[in-house]
Amino acid sequence: MSFAYAALNQNACDELVLIDINHEKAIGEAMDLNHGLAFSRTSMRIYAGEYKDCCDADIVVICAGVNQKEGESRLELLSRNAKVFESIVHPVVESGFSGIFLVATNPVDIMTRITYIMSGFDESRVIGTGTTLDTARLRYLLGKYFHIDPRNMHAYVIGEHGDSEFVPWSQALCATKPLYDVIKDNKDIFSLTELEKIANKVRTSAQQIIKAKNATYYGIGMAIVRIVKAILQNENSVLTVSSKMSGEYGLSDVFIGNPCIINGFGIRSRLELSLERDEFKKIRDSAAILSDSFNSLKLG
Repeated sequence: MSFAYAALNQNACDELVLIDINHEKAIGEAMDLNHGLAFSRTSMRIYAGEYKDCCDADIVVICAGVNQKEGESRLELLSRNAKVFESIVHPVVESGFSGIFLVATNPVDIMTRITYIMSGFDESRVIGTGTTLDTARLRYLLGKYFHIDPRNMHAYVIGEHGDSEFVPWSQALCATKPLYDVIKDNKDIFSLTELEKIANKVRTSAQQIIKAKNATYYGIGMAIVRIVKAILQNENSVLTVSSKMSGEYGLSDVFIGNPCIINGFGIRSRLELSLERDEFKKIRDSAAILSDSFNSLKLG
């Protein structure tokens, strides 16, 4: 619903259909959003619907999933979420849907791969939110540290949306100047040690938010809208979404967060970064973790 609310406020689309296993809740949420239309600059049509309504949609965003139970393993959670996705993806495809799947459910890289397999869609039309939000968190913290507008900090978080994600600092820029050079020229003010602290804050920020308020909502909702607008407006924007690797970094099949060019057709292309040796090892290790988790699943 944070995505739906952000989509309404940013006038992201013409029509928004809410589908939930609890249809009554979807009706109430749609009513609540519609009551705010008079305060917005959009004439968006919002209603609670069914899977058959996906037939002519441009994008289907999947946010549904189960919460992890106390003592439940990651693999058990994955297995339960795979069953949830089976109840979603198949009826969406059967509706005649031929648009783009955008997956936000965690663990997002694996759930995106599951959606790809279940749907039978071309890899360019199955996208996960990946490390889009992590990258936004990184740029916010870098902007705060260097006293620069975050929109002028060009750095990425790549890899798994999870514990093995990392920042390839060799690719990070402040405007057009490499961060390594910024630090080198201002050793009395900035340091590499602080950069690593920032990377760790990005990696652990979700846990801190969850500890404080049980879940993250607003950031990921706005991240989904950003991706949706890049698709609907055919922007050719670069975002660190989760997509299927096809030889980049020597990886294939695995879905993982990496800068991709996004347009009306979905993934136009993936950008393979010129990583340093230790960074190259990190993305390979991250991909191995994702592959091991996926291969442990018993998909029907």
